[in-house]
Amino acid sequence: MVERLAARALEEALQDTPVVLIHGPRQSGKSTLAQAAAKNHFGGNYVTLDDPLILEEARTNPSSFIKGKNPPLVIDEVQRAPELFLAIKLFIDRNRKPGQFLLTGSANVLVLPKVADSLAGRMEPIDLLPFSQAELEVATSNFTDMVFGKDLPAGFHPSSKDDLVQRIAKGGFPEPVQRSSESRREAWFQSYVRTVLDRDVRDLSNVTGLTQMPRLLALLSARSGSTLNISSLSVDTGVPHTTLTRYIDLFKALFLVHLVPAWSANVETRLAKSSKAFIVDTGLLCYLTGMDAKALATDALRFEPALKTFVANELQKLSSAGRVKPWLFHLRTVKQKQVDFVLEARDGRVVGVDVVAGHAVSNDDFEGLRFLAELTGARFHRGVILYDGDEVVSIGPHLVAMPITALWSP
Repeated sequence: MVERLAARALEEALQDTPVVLIHGPRQSGKSTLAQAAAKNHFGGNYVTLDDPLILEEARTNPSSFIKGKNPPLVIDEVQRAPELFLAIKLFIDRNRKPGQFLLTGSANVLVLPKVADSLAGRMEPIDLLPFSQAELEVATSNFTDMVFGKDLPAGFHPSSKDDLVQRIAKGGFPEPVQRSSESRREAWFQSYVRTVLDRDVRDLSNVTGLTQMPRLLALLSARSGSTLNISSLSVDTGVPHTTLTRYIDLFKALFLVHLVPAWSANVETRLAKSSKAFIVDTGLLCYLTGMDAKALATDALRFEPALKTFVANELQKLSSAGRVKPWLFHLRTVKQKQVDFVLEARDGRVVGVDVVAGHAVSNDDFEGLRFLAELTGARFHRGVILYDGDEVVSIGPHLVAMPITALWSP
């Protein structure tokens, strides 16, 4: 079994927090992690709200349900019964012992009405996204910690274009990662999208026009890595602006889409403020855009945004699991100077990361990173270009090009 980066955070949270929530997209491994915790910490006291009888009991009389299950307790797919949260709050307020409840959710329950308020100060959320490449390769280092460190390794494991294409096409969901056949992966993603949009959307919100949501998700996939332009999407889909905003909020709540906000600084430079939208998994992106490994390998116009989505997803996973835990942003000015990703540590240090879809880098490729260095001054720690090459190339004391394998090299 693949060891999850989130497992350590879960162990720590259970020691001092009454309620811990593991949330992330459906089929990302939450139940597996929760069942292991149930065995090790909860005496096997585990229930899942995927069971219709248990779900009915939880919704009908939540207080009796909680008391009758004799916490400490693991509750899987808790978003299906938001009525439980107030009952959990009342139970916790009578006994603030840590590690009493472990919850999992395939929807971000923190966006549900009253949930965030009812468990404020009582619950710690832990993201569990699809496998990172570092988890699959059992890497002992974390890229985000490494780039904020003093020295960088002299080299990384080499990789081929074919290997990179396969990693992008498979994505990180546990089930399709194990399937070697593209047709079988496609079948899994087809079922996955149907389940999420037909079932989970209805669990989370009463919406109309569900037939429009698959098309909208496909359009967002085709534009993954672009700035989110609701007006343009409204024109292309014929869906009103307000309705689109609501749909995208649902996609975010279901962990299908994540936004990378625009970075800003206390400077007079005019910076673009729109967030970039990324599909949460490149395997899902390839399915939704009808792109297989061959298309990725031969179509440069489609490969580059898929590669940047791949990097965005890896950075999101690694940022939450390391010691530094930087915030993830992007930078673009109105004059089109840009840096793909800006990592900002809690102490204010900044690392810029650009992605080049090629086997070599040139001096011009560092233009955006030099601009970021000028903006941030002493806060600028390092500028990194990730590219499809094999060598570490240093351009000055704080600028370096690194193979993309640095994201997962042991």
